[in-house]
Amino acid sequence: MWNYRELIWRLTVTEFKNRYQNTFLGFFWSLLSPLLLSGVLYFVFRYLFQQEQNFAASLLVGIVAWRFFASGTGSALMAIVGKASLVTKVYIPRQILVLSVILASLISSFLEFLVLVPILFILLGGLPLTILLFPVIHFLYFLIVYGAGLFLSALFVYFRDLNQIWEVLINILFFCAPIIYPISIVPAYLMPYYVLNPITQILAMYRSVMIAGALPSLTGILYLIVCGAAAVIIGNIFFSRLQRRFAEAI
Repeated sequence: MWNYRELIWRLTVTEFKNRYQNTFLGFFWSLLSPLLLSGVLYFVFRYLFQQEQNFAASLLVGIVAWRFFASGTGSALMAIVGKASLVTKVYIPRQILVLSVILASLISSFLEFLVLVPILFILLGGLPLTILLFPVIHFLYFLIVYGAGLFLSALFVYFRDLNQIWEVLINILFFCAPIIYPISIVPAYLMPYYVLNPITQILAMYRSVMIAGALPSLTGILYLIVCGAAAVIIGNIFFSRLQRRFAEAI
């Protein structure tokens, strides 16, 4: 993959530009969407969770963080099918096509978080020093999204209705993570299973370092490292086995 770094970068930049090409607001659409959604959800749930400290800030962080998973996996579905000519006519490691779209989503997500920082500063009246740990958490998040993207992109080559199925699943997963509600409302008997969801761990860490000013637990960090490594390894194995017939299936 390192030998193809220039190609990866060019594909990433092209993917990033194509997302906002010929749009009036360009990249700012990706900022406007989470802000509007967060605003609507805040007014809907503010009385239900009015005792939750910094609810507005937590909601914003949750929505922006979730967008990386949703947009990254959604884009990865079309990574192979959408670039059929590169699959059938040119030899390159096909994982590059998935990596480039996930990297484009990573850049978008990072920029969204950069814009979120001054908003959090206003809402919180300051920012904790622990926010400097954000890139570490985001990198672990990237590994999970990339692993999921490898799995989905390979499967979509053979099962074209996967995009419809994934659209439903992504909405279910949205409510299975503490994005619009605090984790404190989850029943105690479900908590041991609930925290196994790596997205739950990611959201908790983002809120810890960006809002609460608390260090994430070492156990949580190690768990995400294991999840990220497992996602990439299993995703690569699955992708490698299915890619043998990509050219025929496309």
